[in-house]
Amino acid sequence: MSRIPLIDPNTATAQRKALLTDIHGAFGATPNMFKVVANSPAALASMWGSFGALGGGVIPAKLGELIAVAVANRNACEYCLAAHTALGRKAGSTSADMVAAQVGHSDDPKTQAALTFALRVVEGRGQLQAGDVEELRAAGYSDEEVVEILAHVALNLFTNYVNVAFDVPVDFPGVKLR
Repeated sequence: MSRIPLIDPNTATAQRKALLTDIHGAFGATPNMFKVVANSPAALASMWGSFGALGGGVIPAKLGELIAVAVANRNACEYCLAAHTALGRKAGSTSADMVAAQVGHSDDPKTQAALTFALRVVEGRGQLQAGDVEELRAAGYSDEEVVEILAHVALNLFTNYVNVAFDVPVDFPGVKLR
């Protein structure tokens, strides 16, 4: 049971309803996480806007989902782990890719660099060494991509914290934390 009520899109205020309608259109359903965040239209607009902006960025969806899975697993967020595993599969990742990403691993060196960086950001609470950014550049990432990788981490921290702190019921197929 969620610690914060799930907003029913059918009885929501006009502002909440408009955002939840957009979300429903994108997913074909309205995930519980968004129903909880809808308690604050400002927070919902921020979260949904961030998903949209990063979805149109230079980082491919597949990499974004691999980062999300690594961050979710590190933060023990079962909701995000389940959601992003499903979304990662839709973005072209294999089951093996998703399982490996949970522990910050990839057989692809460039993806490995991104996952290592993402988890360093999480573990260090943003405190990085100059060499951490240089490692991403050496792996072939532009400064635009480096900033987007950090933005993906930040968005996933927001969603992880919402789901863990508010005990949001998982409405995606469950995935075991590693």
